[in-house]
Amino acid sequence: MSKQGDFLIYCVEIYKNAKNLTGKQVAELFTRYHVWDYVYSCFEALHTTGANYIVKDIDLYIEARKPA
Repeated sequence: MSKQGDFLIYCVEIYKNAKNLTGKQVAELFTRYHVWDYVYSCFEALHTTGANYIVKDIDLYIEARKPA
């Protein structure tokens, strides 16, 4: 698997644990809000940050995409 693929799995795991969700719930959420594409496209910047930052960044990304 690629570094980006490994990182996507890492992001799912830390987000799942931080939010007390199942893997299926995270996958559905990431698909609904296109988080997969975001994390993949921002890999270079995100993979150098900590777990808390990644969770907060994903939360901000999702919030910005929710309908008003």
